[in-house]
Amino acid sequence: MKTRKQQKKLRITEADFMLANRRAARLEEIERYGKPVSFRKVLHKSKKAYDRKRMKREIPE
Repeated sequence: MKTRKQQKKLRITEADFMLANRRAARLEEIERYGKPVSFRKVLHKSKKAYDRKRMKREIPE
């Protein structure tokens, strides 16, 4: 009979596969461009939203 350690088998789940795939794509991107490329853009900030820092910049004291 085999021991318990020999009976255990490595199982790759779908989550593990996706994580490895993303990591490989990111490393490939860094290798190609020399740095990580971000596709996320900064959204336009509404002027109606309360922003204390912007108000301080607009009104010089």
